[in-house]
Amino acid sequence: MTNTLIIQKAIEEIEAKTLGATQQFLEVHQVVYLDGKPKVARVDTEKEDGTAIVYFPVVDEKFFVAVYLDTKLKISVRHIDTEPYHSVYFRATSKELSFSELTALTTLTPTDGWNINDKKKYGNSHYKFSALEFEPNPGADEFDDKIKNLLDFLGQDKDGVKILVEKANGYIQVATSFHNANTMLGGHHLNKEIIKHMVSLNLAINFDIYADGNKFT
Repeated sequence: MTNTLIIQKAIEEIEAKTLGATQQFLEVHQVVYLDGKPKVARVDTEKEDGTAIVYFPVVDEKFFVAVYLDTKLKISVRHIDTEPYHSVYFRATSKELSFSELTALTTLTPTDGWNINDKKKYGNSHYKFSALEFEPNPGADEFDDKIKNLLDFLGQDKDGVKILVEKANGYIQVATSFHNANTMLGGHHLNKEIIKHMVSLNLAINFDIYADGNKFT
């Protein structure tokens, strides 16, 4: 089964607004359009029960509209919801070691990083420490999938990650942008397997939670 029909059905719901939840959300926000059609950020067909999720970016926001579809018997829209934007990454920082020295402690390839005294990407200030980051899954996805993907990635070099934890304050950072719909933001769940995996890598975790966007009318 290709994603074409799944995307078509999801777009039809965004445009026709047959569900009350679709109408409610699109009264206070707009999805991003590309070439006259709602832009698709990602199609998730990894669920074992046959559920597909189509993510649409929202104008001027980080979070997404998520259209859930049944695909086993026939492709049909089940419901829609907002999916928070989750940035889930490992960061190691040091005031003594440079970026290249931090990188040399692991076989993993960083996705971002900087040296102490480098100018920050925004503003005129400079970094007061060196850092490297690993974020293997930066796109639209659920928190459970992102934390699992990160831990699987880090598990490819357990010894190097443990050294970064010990020598460079390595930890997992989560930054989440929820839709501020009605003040009921939800939260994150760490199951036993995830906690065990974190313990095996000697990892701590830090959460930053943001409520963004317009409330429902």
